[in-house]
Amino acid sequence: MAKVKPYAGETLVDVVGVTKRYGDLRAVDDVSMGIRPGEIFALLGPNGAGKTTLIGCVTGLITGFEGAVKIAGFDAVEDYQITRRLVGLVPQELNYDAFFTARQCLEFQAGYFGVKMSREEIDELLDQFSLLEKADANTRWLSGGMKRRLMICKALVHDPVLLFLDEPTAGVDVDLRDELWEYVEALRDRGTTIVLTTHYLEEAEKLADRVGIINRGRLLRVDAREALMEEFGHRHVDVRLGAPVASRVAEENRGLRLEVLGEDRLRLHTRSGEEVEGDPAVQRLMKGLVEAGEEILEVSGGRSSLEEIFRKVLNEDRAPEGAEGVP
Repeated sequence: MAKVKPYAGETLVDVVGVTKRYGDLRAVDDVSMGIRPGEIFALLGPNGAGKTTLIGCVTGLITGFEGAVKIAGFDAVEDYQITRRLVGLVPQELNYDAFFTARQCLEFQAGYFGVKMSREEIDELLDQFSLLEKADANTRWLSGGMKRRLMICKALVHDPVLLFLDEPTAGVDVDLRDELWEYVEALRDRGTTIVLTTHYLEEAEKLADRVGIINRGRLLRVDAREALMEEFGHRHVDVRLGAPVASRVAEENRGLRLEVLGEDRLRLHTRSGEEVEGDPAVQRLMKGLVEAGEEILEVSGGRSSLEEIFRKVLNEDRAPEGAEGVP
């Protein structure tokens, strides 16, 4: 795939005060955010949160909203003929014509944008997504995973600078999901800006440079993935002992955030920003265990996943005003 010409502005997409109403329902409620050139931006939220509606406002599929959307400086409503050429969309639903071959689907899709692709260019795109052997196969006979890849090819025929992937790995197996992740990273490396929605939060944790969390139409948080991990996450140290945990171990370490996982396992929680090895709480626990004659068989560390942080942010949004969220 050819390199995408980089956009020189600070933000490629500017969403300013966007509200989309359906009667009394605000599907998108006063959302403002920017998406930077060349990043993978994960837009996360539960079902019905407003993700697909917001994407529709940006891509031009949904009109009649309040506020403004600009892509590369062009207004998505007034300059729609320009902005729609800048954007590619892979929707949740499989959208293909079952009466044509994979190659024909790409030829027709390119024609919608006034792009004339040679057979060699189409085959090169199909080859990038391991579909060249199926170029002349009727699309109805493709597997579900192949249809997903064909959807991405369709979104790329006009060489967009901005690509929306709305649940791109929904319903696909683990191996294909890994393949699609590699394709997404390759697209980012060639300069394509990517907005990803997914319910597989390990996907966002692996791929995203920044994360936006939306719920009930409202944008709750936008930040770099690592910044969210540092602010909301916790590191932990797990200790496996050679004998059942004595009740006095937990009692003696009452001042620590200590959790008994099983009869021979302990977990010590600490803040994400702290280095576990030099954490005073970790040193205190380990020293206490040694002095108590406990046999330490295994020590391992970890940190909160993006999924845990996502649930925490949603939980705080759902909690009554002035009350703390339920763990």
